[in-house]
Amino acid sequence: MIKDKSIFIKNIYYMLAYAFEILNQGGYEDIAVEEFENIHNLFAAILAKGIGRQLKQGLYREYIDKKEDIAVVRGKIDMPGTIRDRLARKRVLTCEYDELSENNLLNQILKTTVMLLLRHAKVEQKYKDELKKEMLFFSGVDTVDPVSVRWSSIYFQRNNNTYRMLISLCRLILEGMLLTTDSGEYKLASFVDEQRMNRPYAKECPQVKATASQIQWILDDGIGTMLPSMQSDIMLTKGSDVLIIDAKYYTHTTQVQYDVHTLHSGNLYQIFTYVKNKDAEFGDKEHSVSGMLLYAATDEDIQPDNSYMMSGNRISVKTLDLNQPFEKIAEQLNSIVCENFNI
Repeated sequence: MIKDKSIFIKNIYYMLAYAFEILNQGGYEDIAVEEFENIHNLFAAILAKGIGRQLKQGLYREYIDKKEDIAVVRGKIDMPGTIRDRLARKRVLTCEYDELSENNLLNQILKTTVMLLLRHAKVEQKYKDELKKEMLFFSGVDTVDPVSVRWSSIYFQRNNNTYRMLISLCRLILEGMLLTTDSGEYKLASFVDEQRMNRPYAKECPQVKATASQIQWILDDGIGTMLPSMQSDIMLTKGSDVLIIDAKYYTHTTQVQYDVHTLHSGNLYQIFTYVKNKDAEFGDKEHSVSGMLLYAATDEDIQPDNSYMMSGNRISVKTLDLNQPFEKIAEQLNSIVCENFNI
């Protein structure tokens, strides 16, 4: 599908720059113009630059609980531990206290990600050398099992907000840029705050609100035990007009049986369910709810470009050509918005 790998990789950087204003600020100019052979080098370059900037400001520290046997009182005495020490004829006290430390989850995620990149064969030596130098300042920081990280529990505030882009990039690296489902579908990892990732729409079409909202099941009896959540990729809203977009990537954008091309049925059922439940939310109020399956274009001859009226709602299927400069991609996205909202 991707004929020019450098265009694809450059677009990844543009999308990150849309999500994080910091990449448009001073210090990242050389990354913006550099040509990258693979996505690993791009991520390593951004991470090296970002960690370097963070080191100049100082690594984030937070209080952690510690317990140890010491000769003088510090913090709170742990009586059971102290009694055991006395019985063992140890002339120490077991104390519990808080200590301001760099060995916290945010720095542990950074170090873990860097260590993985250092072992990756596709990362060029010049990026590895820069990351190795920076890791000298992480000597007191532990690594962490990436699988055990509870990303949803990470919160940013004034003291650690400069880590937002770095941690999001680490998640993208650790989980893999693309998540693969059992059906062979690839879907961009939802690694960042939804409002930020929808910023391209907000910039180009300020009259259209872009979110990645959850859609509620419309239940007759209110009982929704074990029902899966309906999380839209993108929901565009202008007044009471709504367009729900579900973005997909397949090696083959259609399924083929006996030389007959059809849309992936699961995708169609999913977007239809999203649309009908969102439609029911409005009740008798005048409104319009449409749905769209947005596929990444492949090098196949047949590319979906269809529109259907289903039970009063429009369901369309479009393809997006990612193998071109980001400005052209933005034009395609803008045309979708203009067409659906008559802008």
